[in-house]
Amino acid sequence: MQSYKWDTVAVEHLTDNISRRMIVGTKEMLVRWEFDKGAIAARHSHPHEQIVVMVQGKLRLKVGDAETIMGRDDIVVIPPNTLHEAEALEDTVVIDIFSPPREDFLTGNLPTYLQ
Repeated sequence: MQSYKWDTVAVEHLTDNISRRMIVGTKEMLVRWEFDKGAIAARHSHPHEQIVVMVQGKLRLKVGDAETIMGRDDIVVIPPNTLHEAEALEDTVVIDIFSPPREDFLTGNLPTYLQ
Protein backbone atom coordinates (compact mmCIF):
# COMPACT_ATOMS: atom_id res chain seq x y z
CA MET A 1 0.00 0.00 0.00
CA GLN A 2 1.14 3.51 -0.77
CA SER A 3 -0.27 6.45 1.16
CA TYR A 4 -0.08 10.14 0.20
CA LYS A 5 -1.01 13.63 1.34
CA TRP A 6 -1.18 16.27 -1.38
CA ASP A 7 1.05 18.68 0.52
CA THR A 8 3.88 16.11 0.47
CA VAL A 9 3.64 15.35 -3.28
CA ALA A 10 6.20 17.27 -5.36
CA VAL A 11 4.75 20.33 -7.10
CA GLU A 12 5.68 21.26 -10.67
CA HIS A 13 5.28 24.92 -11.62
CA LEU A 14 4.47 24.58 -15.33
CA THR A 15 3.70 28.26 -16.05
CA ASP A 16 3.36 31.43 -14.01
CA ASN A 17 -0.26 30.48 -13.25
CA ILE A 18 -0.46 26.66 -13.49
CA SER A 19 1.03 24.01 -11.22
CA ARG A 20 0.42 20.29 -10.83
CA ARG A 21 1.09 17.37 -8.50
CA MET A 22 0.85 13.79 -9.73
CA ILE A 23 0.27 10.38 -8.20
CA VAL A 24 0.74 7.52 -10.65
CA GLY A 25 -0.55 3.97 -10.37
CA THR A 26 -0.22 1.18 -12.88
CA LYS A 27 -3.53 1.88 -14.65
CA GLU A 28 -4.60 5.35 -13.45
CA MET A 29 -3.07 8.70 -12.70
CA LEU A 30 -4.28 11.47 -10.37
CA VAL A 31 -3.26 15.02 -11.21
CA ARG A 32 -4.02 17.89 -8.84
CA TRP A 33 -4.00 21.15 -10.81
CA GLU A 34 -3.81 24.60 -9.30
CA PHE A 35 -4.87 27.28 -11.79
CA ASP A 36 -4.73 30.98 -11.09
CA LYS A 37 -7.67 32.98 -12.44
CA GLY A 38 -7.27 33.34 -16.22
CA ALA A 39 -5.18 30.19 -16.73
CA ILE A 40 -6.09 28.30 -19.90
CA ALA A 41 -5.73 24.72 -21.09
CA ALA A 42 -6.27 25.31 -24.82
CA ARG A 43 -8.33 22.97 -27.00
CA HIS A 44 -6.69 19.55 -27.21
CA SER A 45 -7.40 15.82 -27.11
CA HIS A 46 -5.58 12.69 -26.00
CA PRO A 47 -6.23 8.94 -26.06
CA HIS A 48 -6.78 8.82 -22.28
CA GLU A 49 -10.14 8.83 -20.53
CA GLN A 50 -10.30 11.79 -18.14
CA ILE A 51 -12.50 12.43 -15.13
CA VAL A 52 -12.49 16.04 -13.89
CA VAL A 53 -13.31 16.60 -10.21
CA MET A 54 -13.64 20.19 -8.98
CA VAL A 55 -12.25 20.91 -5.52
CA GLN A 56 -12.59 24.71 -5.39
CA GLY A 57 -13.03 27.69 -7.68
CA LYS A 58 -14.82 27.97 -11.02
CA LEU A 59 -13.76 26.45 -14.32
CA ARG A 60 -15.28 26.96 -17.77
CA LEU A 61 -15.01 23.57 -19.46
CA LYS A 62 -15.83 22.92 -23.10
CA VAL A 63 -16.03 19.28 -24.21
CA GLY A 64 -16.80 18.82 -27.88
CA ASP A 65 -19.58 21.37 -28.53
CA ALA A 66 -20.92 21.33 -24.95
CA GLU A 67 -19.88 23.94 -22.38
CA THR A 68 -20.37 24.09 -18.62
CA ILE A 69 -19.22 26.17 -15.68
CA MET A 70 -17.89 23.80 -13.04
CA GLY A 71 -17.87 24.58 -9.33
CA ARG A 72 -17.01 22.71 -6.14
CA ASP A 73 -17.88 18.98 -6.23
CA ASP A 74 -18.87 19.02 -9.93
CA ILE A 75 -17.59 16.06 -11.95
CA VAL A 76 -17.29 15.61 -15.73
CA VAL A 77 -16.17 12.52 -17.66
CA ILE A 78 -14.28 13.25 -20.89
CA PRO A 79 -14.11 10.29 -23.29
CA PRO A 80 -10.81 9.43 -25.01
CA ASN A 81 -9.91 11.39 -28.17
CA THR A 82 -12.49 14.14 -27.45
CA LEU A 83 -11.54 17.78 -27.98
CA HIS A 84 -11.78 19.81 -24.79
CA GLU A 85 -10.53 23.05 -23.24
CA ALA A 86 -10.68 24.82 -19.89
CA GLU A 87 -10.39 28.33 -18.48
CA ALA A 88 -10.08 29.17 -14.78
CA LEU A 89 -12.68 31.83 -13.96
CA GLU A 90 -11.32 32.03 -10.38
CA ASP A 91 -8.31 30.61 -8.61
CA THR A 92 -9.12 26.93 -9.00
CA VAL A 93 -8.10 23.51 -7.72
CA VAL A 94 -9.15 20.53 -9.81
CA ILE A 95 -8.24 16.85 -9.73
CA ASP A 96 -8.06 14.90 -12.96
CA ILE A 97 -8.09 11.12 -13.12
CA PHE A 98 -6.51 9.73 -16.29
CA SER A 99 -6.64 6.16 -17.52
CA PRO A 100 -4.21 4.98 -18.62
CA PRO A 101 -1.59 7.31 -17.09
CA ARG A 102 -0.45 10.20 -19.30
CA GLU A 103 2.96 9.14 -20.59
CA ASP A 104 3.58 12.69 -21.84
CA PHE A 105 3.21 14.04 -18.27
CA LEU A 106 5.82 11.61 -16.96
CA THR A 107 8.53 13.09 -19.21
CA GLY A 108 8.36 16.44 -17.38
CA ASN A 109 7.75 18.37 -20.60
CA LEU A 110 5.28 21.26 -20.64
CA PRO A 111 2.11 20.38 -22.58
CA THR A 112 1.83 22.81 -25.51
CA TYR A 113 -1.82 23.58 -24.74
CA LEU A 114 -1.15 25.13 -21.29
CA GLN A 115 -1.10 28.93 -21.19
